[in-house]
Amino acid sequence: MAKAKEKTFKVKQVKSGIAGTPKQRETLRSLGLKRIGQVREVADRPEIRGMVAAIPHLVVVEEGE
Repeated sequence: MAKAKEKTFKVKQVKSGIAGTPKQRETLRSLGLKRIGQVREVADRPEIRGMVAAIPHLVVVEEGE
């Protein structure tokens, strides 16, 4: 039985997390973002959307497939 492809979206870090709180820096790391300009494709799940919503000033969301 073929597994259905999970919906994804791209998250790009646009600002540094240095001046942010430790929790914001951990959220960036949890998303797999390490430097400005880095793009990660992540699963479109509620917990990931919540992480992105916690740091909207540091990332840009590009809708995926």
